[in-house]
Amino acid sequence: DGNVEQEARRVRYEFFAAQIAAGVCDAVATGHTRDDQAETVLYRFLRGAGTAGLSGIRPVTSGGIVRPLLGTRRENIRKYLQDRNIPWREDSSNELQEFARNRIRLQHMPELERSLNPSLREVLATTALWAQGEEDYWAGELARLEPLYLIEIAETILISTKAFLELPVAAQRRLLRRAVERVRGSLRAINFAHIEAIRGMMSTREGSGRIQLPDLDAYRSFDWLRLAPVGIDSRLERDFEAELKIPGRTELAERELTIEMELVNNSNVYNNDVQALDWERCAGCLKLRNWRPGDQYQPQGRAAAGKIKTLFQESRVPLWERRAWPVIVQDKTVVWSRGFGVADGFAAGPESRKILTIREVKESKHQGAASILMKRARENQKWPSGEPGVGV
Repeated sequence: DGNVEQEARRVRYEFFAAQIAAGVCDAVATGHTRDDQAETVLYRFLRGAGTAGLSGIRPVTSGGIVRPLLGTRRENIRKYLQDRNIPWREDSSNELQEFARNRIRLQHMPELERSLNPSLREVLATTALWAQGEEDYWAGELARLEPLYLIEIAETILISTKAFLELPVAAQRRLLRRAVERVRGSLRAINFAHIEAIRGMMSTREGSGRIQLPDLDAYRSFDWLRLAPVGIDSRLERDFEAELKIPGRTELAERELTIEMELVNNSNVYNNDVQALDWERCAGCLKLRNWRPGDQYQPQGRAAAGKIKTLFQESRVPLWERRAWPVIVQDKTVVWSRGFGVADGFAAGPESRKILTIREVKESKHQGAASILMKRARENQKWPSGEPGVGV
């Protein structure tokens, strides 16, 4: 029954929105009363709503809906009309008791008023006003907290569990709801138990975990939580490979990955964005591909070669980031890896006569996510008090 009511409401408000958008009217006024408000609050309470749901019906919405009668009792409106001989219409479906909302109005509310509190409708309407004030406060507070704790990259949101868990529980729940809404587009079918399941997964000291919720993939790895659409990791084949243009720009558009290679004579090319290979040591065909299990190399500055998987673990790179992690290979030898730099045996030095520079273009959302994650790993997430969590 609820589905029929919800669908009818959706169609009705879509029609109102279309009329406003077309310029037929500036706003649409509905006839909701104080009784409707009370019934809505009780209905949502029984369904397990928090303060967002208990705020009930808003007198004015951002979509152009106004409810001028929301503070007036239904019986007073009827009396006003009767006294002036003004006819009105009753929707016959309001008497159908297969709808839960109708049973609350016709059966449960009168019974509760008789047996528990004759002022129940007033109490419930007042509860809505109280909850609306709470929600208005949290709207401003979330606007302040979101940029500090939610890192939005394309369709996903990343959250540092360490910083997040230092927040009060009330703020954690609110921020998670906001993050879920950002990813899914709505909170429909998301309830308190879902939010608590995510918080529980975040609170574990180490390891990883994954929960599939309605239209949401919640993934925990090391110190990070990722919220993403279901199936995001399987949209593309895991493995990719492409011959690099030297010199030139190699773009894998579907993976939003771009690598620029340049041959230079000037040895003064080192900075945070550019790494350099000795061209004479790696001359020939170089290929760009994703990291694969078993890959190993010796990054410049390390004493010995090791598996890239070990580097991932040392740098606490989340599992979902590893899938498409780019490396450059000469035949089967890794000469460069995102985040870990050039291989020791191929690195350019003062004696190098020809230098091949490597730069990953930062417009890539994945490179942006990798930069954030790697920087946080290096800093061990020890942020000064109040410092935004997204600053890189």
